[in-house]
Amino acid sequence: MRPEAICESLIGRIRERRPLIHHITNYVVANFSANVSLALGASPVMAHSALEVEEMVSRASALVLNCGTLDGSVASSIRRAARRASELQIPVVFDPVGAGATSYRTLFCRAFLEEFNPAVVKGNAGEVSVLSGLGGEVRGVESLSSSDPLRAALRLSRDLGSVVVATGEVDFVCSPRRAFAVRNGHPLMGRITGSGCAAGTVVASFLAVSDGEDAALVCALAMAYFGLCGEVASARASGPGSFASALLDQLASEDLSFLEGLRLEEVDLEGL
Repeated sequence: MRPEAICESLIGRIRERRPLIHHITNYVVANFSANVSLALGASPVMAHSALEVEEMVSRASALVLNCGTLDGSVASSIRRAARRASELQIPVVFDPVGAGATSYRTLFCRAFLEEFNPAVVKGNAGEVSVLSGLGGEVRGVESLSSSDPLRAALRLSRDLGSVVVATGEVDFVCSPRRAFAVRNGHPLMGRITGSGCAAGTVVASFLAVSDGEDAALVCALAMAYFGLCGEVASARASGPGSFASALLDQLASEDLSFLEGLRLEEVDLEGL
């Protein structure tokens, strides 16, 4: 089946089933991530209190964990939710925002990955490189450099047994034995707050309805679809503000003929 046909099927399932996507995300992006979920057709819930996260995640189809505004309370809630999701085999998408920027964030992310086994780790190339042990440079929450994001993503994937998404000019999506390069996207996506974090929402929504399909392919399609929506939306935008609105509109579009613009290719891993 062609990638665009698989992607269309996944989007159709999201809109039919309206999976509940539980977010413990940072307060900077919570509103935008919720709007992306709704535009796509999923049902978001933003619940971060340690008093309720275990109960809430038990009702969800996927869990998004984002440590962008990390503190002790958020860290506790993330661990509680991840533990319950693991017990119930609910897919977890972990976004290690700012790993490598401070020792606190880096140590938390490394400890989390040692304790839990998220279905997906999605970070920028610098964050993924730091967590893979191959270096990388991060300032604030922005990736400044990664000498080889594909190799870093593949190494981290093989260490964890998880799908790893390393975002950048080209997004690399790796499982231990399979990898994709995704070339969809637009520079305006980097000029609005939360587009990278919202990509985790799209990935989680796709995973929630994947019905056992190859996880690396599903994640690659999610990233390509989100990036392609950005490309199409950019044609209607005059700047970052109008682009954010146009992106939400495109995610909600019933006309999926634009999926022919998906640009993803499988990477030959021989020798890697």
